[in-house]
Amino acid sequence: MKIYTKYGDKEFTRLYGGKKVSKTDSRVEAYGTIDELSSQLGSVIAEMDGYEELSFIKSECEYIQQKLFDCGSDLAVPDNLRPYKQTEEDVLWLEDKIDEYIPRLPVLSSFIIPGGNKVAAMLHISRTITRRLERRIVAIILENENQNTECINEAGLKYINRLSDYFFVVARLVNVILGVPETVYKNSGKVFK
Repeated sequence: MKIYTKYGDKEFTRLYGGKKVSKTDSRVEAYGTIDELSSQLGSVIAEMDGYEELSFIKSECEYIQQKLFDCGSDLAVPDNLRPYKQTEEDVLWLEDKIDEYIPRLPVLSSFIIPGGNKVAAMLHISRTITRRLERRIVAIILENENQNTECINEAGLKYINRLSDYFFVVARLVNVILGVPETVYKNSGKVFK
């Protein structure tokens, strides 16, 4: 099988079921952002090599990559043409992880500036890509408001919303585990010179 199809040479691609759309279509933008997020997460996973104390987070991130593939697959399906892959159980899994880790973190009294250990900083990048992905999914919903069919998997949208929270919590947890202080936002009104 060849890796190139030449179909995209004419500025179009096909969704599941054969519908022809522009490469700038909101669905293509959304599942393309999932690919970007999964690639970023692959970098996070690679960066965790050698950190035995982060092995459970690494395993979770590998699992999340699998779920992101399901989410992208669901986004490529217009008009509910097949059963969706992501379920409410995926959302509950993230919520359980968040609830498990929050007690291990210092109480937030101000905003956190992304950073700390490199793994934590990369998880914050994953969080911001996830937030952009969520906006892209909402764009699909808004573009399809007048249709009577379900245009996206609602469990997938919930999953992406919780995933950004998960990345925030786990980025903080990485810093705690590795003993790296977080940078907090200080609204001092001072101008840097």
